[in-house]
Amino acid sequence: MRILVIAPHPDDETLGCGGSLLKHKSNGDSLSWLVATRGHEPQWSADLLDRKEKEIASVTAAYGFDQTIRLNFPTIRLDTIPLDEFIAAIRNAISDCKPELVYLNHFGDVHSDHRIVFEATLSVLKPFYSGTHGVKRILSYEVVSSTDAAPLNPARAFVPNVFTDVTDFLEKKLEIMALYESELQPSPLPRALDNLRALARLRGATIGVEFAEAFMLVREVN
Repeated sequence: MRILVIAPHPDDETLGCGGSLLKHKSNGDSLSWLVATRGHEPQWSADLLDRKEKEIASVTAAYGFDQTIRLNFPTIRLDTIPLDEFIAAIRNAISDCKPELVYLNHFGDVHSDHRIVFEATLSVLKPFYSGTHGVKRILSYEVVSSTDAAPLNPARAFVPNVFTDVTDFLEKKLEIMALYESELQPSPLPRALDNLRALARLRGATIGVEFAEAFMLVREVN
């Protein structure tokens, strides 16, 4: 199976579906990673940007991605980019990868970049275009400290209805998350490793396994 994970920012994919990606890899599936944005000066220092690029290279190797796509749009400035330009970039990437399954961040995130990435991707993956692109399933994942930090709004809540047992892959997921040294937080903040473990345990308890990841089914076309 061909899998494409779309991440507005590096580390979103690990926070949201890292265990599932490792499970796919162990099953022999093809993994592609699309990162929509890149940090920029003067918002971040040159040293920090270089450090982040090294983190991304380490994460790419750790997952064993078959393909990595960097769109290089400016982080936290997607709302300044013409929407048709951004949609075209997403469309080209999907046409190139031809994924059967797409992992996409949740639409109700507090982060504006996340909302734009979701909306642009769904613009490309309209139901009547699914056959053209070969996409059969779209799952949205939760991003710790973005999905759960959104203001209370039932219409935008993350309400998972798909769960994946990642018990055998959680430790490796946490090891990969630790490669994002610039994004990790100390306990008890949301992106602390013990908090990520706790969330996986909660999601696992929902389906009676030790650790799991949770998703919302956006669309399935067979």
